[in-house]
Amino acid sequence: MILAPYHLDERLHGLEVDLPEPPDTVVTAELPEGDVWARLATLYDRVADRVAAEVTAGGRPVVVSGDCTTSLGTMAGLQRAGVEPGVVWLDAHGDVQTLETTTSGYIGGMPLRILVGYRPELIAARLGLRPVPEERAVLVDARDLDPAEAEYLAGARIQRYDIENVRTPDGPLLVHVDLDIVDPADVRGLLFPVGGGPSAAAVVKAVAGLVATGRVVALNIGCTWRPDGGDERRRELVTALAQGL
Repeated sequence: MILAPYHLDERLHGLEVDLPEPPDTVVTAELPEGDVWARLATLYDRVADRVAAEVTAGGRPVVVSGDCTTSLGTMAGLQRAGVEPGVVWLDAHGDVQTLETTTSGYIGGMPLRILVGYRPELIAARLGLRPVPEERAVLVDARDLDPAEAEYLAGARIQRYDIENVRTPDGPLLVHVDLDIVDPADVRGLLFPVGGGPSAAAVVKAVAGLVATGRVVALNIGCTWRPDGGDERRRELVTALAQGL
């Protein structure tokens, strides 16, 4: 398990107490002043190096952080190790915003769009991250979309499924789980809760089914909750998701 205890470029304290055991590696970095993309690239370059080392050694890393954008480092690391996976993205949100369409300016709403090739000069080029073809990306749930996201997805080749009927592209897979996909009745302290979601058990079952294919090369878990820690149900959820990888 690789822990990057950050929400974007904010260092989080207490996130590790919701993990089932101490992580094998904690990735931190001295971030440069100024441009947020340069700051994130500095951090995710370290994540990518650690992921690449783990995969090259024959491992299947579980990367845990406080957001979804850390997936950029995870994917860059897989590519550095010679793996070109498709993406299965489990999330209550679409994460396909752009700087041109966002009304909030929140970078955490953009990582899937960046993975499939949006404006590589922002961060992908700095990481050596190659775009994932849209048809090799799958979005699961995404019950809370902004109008611009819905418009983009209507014309994109990204496939969309509900939690009970996930289908995947061929070949190796990076599975990303934003824990806000789970209905907030099952998860305490979410930063961006969205009602009407699947149960924790349904999400765990879906991820276990993906892992059972033998094609999952890494699991990325976004613990998008307040790191106030010590919640046994949250710890059990992370444990169940990571089990078997």
